[in-house]
Amino acid sequence: MDYRVLGSTGLKVSRLCFGSLTIGPLQAKLDIQEGVSVIKCAFDMGVNFIDTAELYGTYNYIKKAIDGRRGDIVISTKCYAYNREGAEKSLKKALNELGTDYIDIFSLHEQESELTLKGHREAIEYFVKAKEKGYIRSFGISTHAVGAVKASLKYKEIEVLHPILNIHGLGIIDGNVSEMLEAIDKAYKSGKGIFSMKPLGGGNLLNNRTECFKFVLSNNNLHSIAVGMQSIDEVRHNVMVFEGKKVPEDIFRNLKNKKRRLLIDYWCSGCGSCSNKCTQKAITVESGKAVVDPDKCILCGYCSAYCPDFCIKVI
Repeated sequence: MDYRVLGSTGLKVSRLCFGSLTIGPLQAKLDIQEGVSVIKCAFDMGVNFIDTAELYGTYNYIKKAIDGRRGDIVISTKCYAYNREGAEKSLKKALNELGTDYIDIFSLHEQESELTLKGHREAIEYFVKAKEKGYIRSFGISTHAVGAVKASLKYKEIEVLHPILNIHGLGIIDGNVSEMLEAIDKAYKSGKGIFSMKPLGGGNLLNNRTECFKFVLSNNNLHSIAVGMQSIDEVRHNVMVFEGKKVPEDIFRNLKNKKRRLLIDYWCSGCGSCSNKCTQKAITVESGKAVVDPDKCILCGYCSAYCPDFCIKVI
């Protein structure tokens, strides 16, 4: 496994970061023991970096997985707090539910621009003070926006960036792949630690996984890449890809045959863009939300390119 120092934070992280959203209640809904086993498998194979968020509901999995090895694991979490009270509540929740006395990276979730950063100024100030007291090791933001990556350059307090990046630009809300790559390059050169997310476009690019991983792994501006994993086969596949090893055919076969489904996230506004473009007529809008007919859906992932709010995932 390749390890890199995350910008100026001093944190040494594996190039592969375990994205924990997929194992939790918002997606795969694995039971605790199964989810912990998947995480531990990644740790045993050299992954020392895990990403979560207050929203994901996966703190309980991670608490069990890091038992006895906390000092070896770098934990990143995030919240939506915009004021001091909210930030303090989120930090205490993370410390308590993860069973730790510090968080390696605490970020503001889904920042969009300089305006949203200004709107969260009080929370930023709280996290800076929490860092001074040793409760967090570094502060950052996660984002689907080119604008937020650019805006972060004006904030020395923001040490870590967690931007969306994939070969087709799925999920970038205010630009394209080239613009995101340019912004990331400037952030890297300024000393920011950068670990990207969604290299497979929320599962919509699974059929092109080889090219998707080549795209992000060839970018040396990315210290690490967070990949959602929900099975031991996925962990083994991804670790081997990141280590440049040949993946056994049985693992490829298992992943290809894995039963998956189209997930419409809860924030869907029912705009109808996906249903209008679905050639299989598998998506309809009912009561203001997109609804999938699993008997018609072929999991092509094409609909995701038309969703303005990145609500569509293949899990």
